[in-house]
Parts: sequence; structure tokens; C-alpha cells
Amino acid sequence: MPMDLILTGGRVVDPSQSLDAVTEVGFAAGKVAALGQSIPRGPNTVVKDVSGLLVTPGLIDMHTHVYWGGTSLSIDAEEFARTSAVTTAIDTGSAGPGNFAGFRKHVIEKSETRILAYLHISHAGIYAFGHGIEVGESENMKLMNPAAAVEVVEANRDVIVGMKVRVGRYSSGDQGAAPLDIAMQVADATGVPLMAHIDEPPPSYDDVVNRLRPGDVLTHCFRPFPNVPYSGQGKVKACVDAARKRGVFFDVGHGGGSFAFKTARTMLANGFLPDTISSDVHVLCINGPAFDQVTTLSKFLCLGMSLSEVIAASTCNAAYALKRPELGSLKPGSVGDASILSLDEGRFDYVDVVGEHLIGDRKLNARGVVVAGTWWHPA
Repeated sequence: MPMDLILTGGRVVDPSQSLDAVTEVGFAAGKVAALGQSIPRGPNTVVKDVSGLLVTPGLIDMHTHVYWGGTSLSIDAEEFARTSAVTTAIDTGSAGPGNFAGFRKHVIEKSETRILAYLHISHAGIYAFGHGIEVGESENMKLMNPAAAVEVVEANRDVIVGMKVRVGRYSSGDQGAAPLDIAMQVADATGVPLMAHIDEPPPSYDDVVNRLRPGDVLTHCFRPFPNVPYSGQGKVKACVDAARKRGVFFDVGHGGGSFAFKTARTMLANGFLPDTISSDVHVLCINGPAFDQVTTLSKFLCLGMSLSEVIAASTCNAAYALKRPELGSLKPGSVGDASILSLDEGRFDYVDVVGEHLIGDRKLNARGVVVAGTWWHPA
């Protein structure tokens, strides 16, 4: 098969294949077609020299808000892809059953980069969150719409990957875990996973984790006190270990209030790495403290995770949690997406959501994007 595009000279880091080597990647008909040295060129093959850069499977950001123009918290997915090399953005509950049709028609279907979604159990999703306003959509039980949610999931299984619910003092108020119970009913009825947001108690971290099933995702897993995943003695809580053993995924979801260096250091010291690393990018954190996906990944690199572990948490691990095996890999036959990154050395100031600063010596930066086998950015 003649190649449409070949990336040459780059260091290919693909944890799905335990691959870390300088080699070529060839794309044809929108898919990864070949890996190896000196892939044959055709007369129309575009060859991009990416020497000195990293080539990874297309990055997956497991937690974003990209219903741009439809919800006040969302950012533009394609612009985010250009700045952060994210080829698949997972929107986590920006839209609910009452407005998902608009999200699909006006944003998802028009985007050149891939957008998948967790559907919010609240009728209008996260409808009043932005500069100057933060309304906990799960506080009002009249907004819970399980019957319509089932219908929307069934009609949009190609792009909906699960259900989303937000619980905690800021998002569900005095309703506690009640919205979680309703969302789980929809997840059970449709056979999809659930992603649960947790902020400050009530409910407790333990209460939320204990309810989650195999395949469900706890986002904001390394949030600051209160509702941290470790005990006062600095040990991982038994309920957290038990949840991982039964197949619950732990996602970072940095955002504006949900990631602390102290929590991350404590969990990593216990050997508890996040399954997926995500930015939770939205209008209130895109200019800090989260910024973007590559900055979030860089923080974990500077906290001691290896490059392979960090890339896996935004590629093959995310694809596994999403049950989308065609993503997150550069194996021939996989979706033809790739992220081209630089691993820069220097002195970089990182900040978490409570204002703690970490001076790191490395930073990942976006340098190019391949989408559906085509060099997409920069032009």
C-alpha cells in the first residue's frame, strides 16, 4: 500500500507496544500502515522529518469540556488540539440529555479532531459554570433525567462513552450521593461506564469509591484535602486499593480545583499511579493552573513517573478505559493519529490548584499533530 505520510527521524514512544526507538511511522488510508526503518516511499508520499522530537500515538485527554458556544465553561477542541497535541478530547458532561443533540450537530460532527463524550445525568449538563457564576447542577434533583438519558445514550453510542455525574459540596450540595445513584441506574440500564466527579464532602471519597463498578472512572482522584485518597498516616485508603483491584479507573482531572502536588507525591510514594492523566480543561483553568494536557503530563514527569508511564496514561490506558482499542496506539491498523512532542530541558515553574509551586527540569510541548493519517498542524 502506498504511504500517504511518513514521519521520519523521530523517537517513537508507544507504550501499547513497549516501543521506544528511533524509527519511521507510515500512514495510509487514514490509518497507521507501517512501522520500521526505511518505509518505501511512493510518488505522492509526504515525508515529514521530525528528528529530535517524540512521536506518540495521538494523545487522548480523558477529561475536557469542549461544547464550545453551547456551555459557558467549554473551550474550542480544535484550538486545544493545536496547542496540546490532543487528537481525541473526551468531553465529560458538558451536555446532558436535553442539549446533547446540539453538542453533536454543532461541535462533535464539525470537528476535524475526535470528540467523544460522557453524557451528564443532569438535563442540561453543566449549564451555569464560568466567569462569575458556578451553579452545582446536581443540587437540583428536578434536573435529573434518567429516562431521557437512556434514550440519548442508545441513539448516540458511536460517540457517547459513558455517563457523567458530579457530586460533592459544590456540585450536589445537600443532595450528597443521590445524583450518583441515579446516574448509576442509567449506566446499568445502558451497559456503559460511569465517570464520577468528586469535590469536597459530603459525600466522602470512600462513599463514592465504594459505589463504583468495574470499568467506572473516578476523576479528580488526586484532589487536595479534604476528600483525599490516603489516610492520615500517608497510606492509600483500603477502599481505594479495593476499587482498583475490582477494575475502577483513577483519572487525574486536574482542572481549577482538583489536583494537588501533595496528594500526588503521597500516592506515587505508595506506588499508586493514576490510570489516566487528564487536564479537565475549561475556561477557568486554561490560563492556569491546568493550562493544557502537555503541561499536566509534564507535572507527573517531574514528580517521578517515567516518560513511558506518562505517555501510556494519555494513550493506551485511556483507550482501554474507553473501550476503544483502535485508539492510543501506533500498531498498524490503528487510527492514523499521532502527536509530535518535544521534551525540553530547563527550569519550569509548575503550580497546582492550592498554589504550591514545583520547579521541574523537563517539559513536554506540542510540536505537531497527525489526524486521520494527514499532517494536520502546523500547516
